[in-house]
Amino acid sequence: MLSGSFSARAYSFFDTLLWIACLNLLWILFALLGLGVLGAGPATAAAQIAVRKRARGDAAPLLRSFGANYFRNFGRANVLALPVMAAAVALSMNWNYFSASGDLFSQLMAAGIFVAAIFLAGATCYLFPLYARYELPLGQYLLTSSRFAFRHLAGTVILLFISAAAFYASTTVPGLIPFFSIGAWLYVTGWLCDRFFTANDESVAGASAAGAGIPAGKGALPSASVAA
Repeated sequence: MLSGSFSARAYSFFDTLLWIACLNLLWILFALLGLGVLGAGPATAAAQIAVRKRARGDAAPLLRSFGANYFRNFGRANVLALPVMAAAVALSMNWNYFSASGDLFSQLMAAGIFVAAIFLAGATCYLFPLYARYELPLGQYLLTSSRFAFRHLAGTVILLFISAAAFYASTTVPGLIPFFSIGAWLYVTGWLCDRFFTANDESVAGASAAGAGIPAGKGALPSASVAA
């Protein structure tokens, strides 16, 4: 019994590692297919859809599913990703400018920009998992992910820690990037976000049922239903 259980867990572990490595490779290839800037958003959307399917136990072929979702969501995913990229570049440039100066105003501005960058990173961690799970108007995704990041600070801190750990590991051992770094980050953050959203939905449904005295229905998460 113990031996069989250990073998099953070992098989599941190595199967997940192989799946993550394939996800990593597909993300890189499809991001390059869109020349990087235009490919990163659709590749991330396709990856998070694949992670959500795996989290639900869906054994759909990864390559076929990834490719179909990449092209299906190419335009919408870029509408989400490009403003975030532009904001990240703007914050980086402004931080470099103000941090180079030694006066008090510049240092305060640099500190404020750093805080804004952390908040943007936290909201971005939720953005594509939210897109993979819910049907919302495009303009609502970034707003909803930002509100969720602010209202669920414990989860946001966990996601930021994982992101920082993935970045540190990738810079320390660059050989991880083509094989595991991106795929592992997408898988872990996507899996966690799916759990956070499920807990949030149950909290909102319970509050709605208690307040109205009727069963809460299933459906897409509107921006107003993000629990405090």
